[in-house]
Amino acid sequence: MTVIDPTKLDDLFTREIDEQEVRFVRPGDTDRPDWCAYEGDRFLGMLYAESATGETLWRLGSTTEKHQHLDDAVRALRRPSSWPSERAQVSNWARRLLGDRSLVAVDIETTGLGEAWAVQIAATDRSGRVIFNELVNPLAAIDPEAVAIHKITPDQAATAATFGTLLPALTEALQGRTCVAYKVDFDRGCLERELRRHYGSQAPAEQWLQGCRWVDALEPYAVWRGLWSVKHGRYRAQKLGGPHEAVEDCRFLMARIEQMASAP
Repeated sequence: MTVIDPTKLDDLFTREIDEQEVRFVRPGDTDRPDWCAYEGDRFLGMLYAESATGETLWRLGSTTEKHQHLDDAVRALRRPSSWPSERAQVSNWARRLLGDRSLVAVDIETTGLGEAWAVQIAATDRSGRVIFNELVNPLAAIDPEAVAIHKITPDQAATAATFGTLLPALTEALQGRTCVAYKVDFDRGCLERELRRHYGSQAPAEQWLQGCRWVDALEPYAVWRGLWSVKHGRYRAQKLGGPHEAVEDCRFLMARIEQMASAP
């Protein structure tokens, strides 16, 4: 996403955001970096460009909410009127989740960005205490793109234990737990492939997975952020952030859930 320098913007300009044209008009009574945003004839709201420590942030109207990117600020202005109540529902969801004493965050680093094998599996509890953390020998090549993200080299993975060797400890760590992940289909799917390869069939793999309660934080976080995509008619999925190291990503996810739980 391109960072825009507000000093180079005209008094009147248009920008296509999620395939929908937005018109920006600077009020005639100011030369400050302030613009009214319109979608067709509909006034979306005011945006103010503010600089802090060399970084430009876009503030919404009379609020304190700020965004790094102009496109995200417009997506925030496009929120449906139902967003406050939907956000409150997400906060309630997060509080209920944090009240589950069996809760753990799970993150898996893999050999690739698609259907891949595990190279690191980690789980932490709500306090950030490590429940499980092991490198895994994937018995497969690791894509350079994946190494660039998680920094686990083929040499490191080659000296690690295999999934089958680690499975008893992983079973003890996760079975009976509520497992929250960010994009749970990816992490659960990786475990399913590992289990299917280990057991040689789908049934025992699925039985193992059903021993955990799986929860996805991706959609709740998208709603909580509230950046509306008119192209897709839903809240835009967000990158969680984090360092792409499995333990720290688990802790980062728990911190986000705490943030959603405490938000007014």
